[in-house]
Amino acid sequence: MTISNIFFYYLCNKIKNMMLGTYEINNIYNIDCVKGMKQLPDECIDLVVTSPPYDNLRDYNGYKFDFENIAKELFRVMKKGGVVVWVVGDKIKNGDRSLTSFKQAIYFQEIGFKVHDSMIYQKKNTPFMRSNAYTNCYEFMFVFSKEKVKTFNPLKTNTARNGFEKLVANKKADGVNKKVLGELKKEKTRTNIWSYAVGLGGSTRDKIAFQHTAIFPEKLALEHILSWSNEGDIVFDPMCGSGTTCKMAKISNRNFIGMDISKEYTELSIKRLEMTPPQLF
Repeated sequence: MTISNIFFYYLCNKIKNMMLGTYEINNIYNIDCVKGMKQLPDECIDLVVTSPPYDNLRDYNGYKFDFENIAKELFRVMKKGGVVVWVVGDKIKNGDRSLTSFKQAIYFQEIGFKVHDSMIYQKKNTPFMRSNAYTNCYEFMFVFSKEKVKTFNPLKTNTARNGFEKLVANKKADGVNKKVLGELKKEKTRTNIWSYAVGLGGSTRDKIAFQHTAIFPEKLALEHILSWSNEGDIVFDPMCGSGTTCKMAKISNRNFIGMDISKEYTELSIKRLEMTPPQLF
């Protein structure tokens, strides 16, 4: 092991012992997140990436989902400029969509969050077909902010053409379109519709993760972490389930805290983290 790697592991161990309220960071805790967040200080979290149980679609080991108090505590613990990414879908029963996702977004707004963006998580290979409607292949990724967003590292995509070309300019007073020499950039900021493969090999290659009833893709969590936080920031998942957000925070050199009310899922996520080496560069 090189000297630089030895120093890196020493630094990781020192950071691991840092406390946030009563919690050691870079750990996952088996606790009701409402109770857990009450032990966190005000304005201590930079980013939340999480996904709540959708309506009653998931039997979350028999536990109750206290949405309103979760939202209120999230507002208290978020730093000014911090972001909450809330990945949520709706139940469809007897042809009627619940719109719980919208109701939750409105509540976040009512308690003080700004609705910074309403993004779409498109599933490339969804199995949910409907006989009398188009295939439902998306969920919402609401991006809430506490005051003005402080960090945005936009992800880019390649453009079809780049270089200098004669481009059509705005019409002049004589009504004639004129062409001027302009530069087409090699890259542009991505749209707010993100597509991911799901299932084994898509969401993750960690087979043990599928012991959880519903996981979102690792790439989804990673891309939000890269977009809305910087290295060394604290990423929090109050309903961490299989531990995807915490895993992606670890490999992207962010600090993290995870909470989950289920002992089974807490043990699963801790085991998954133990299988994940930290990013060395």
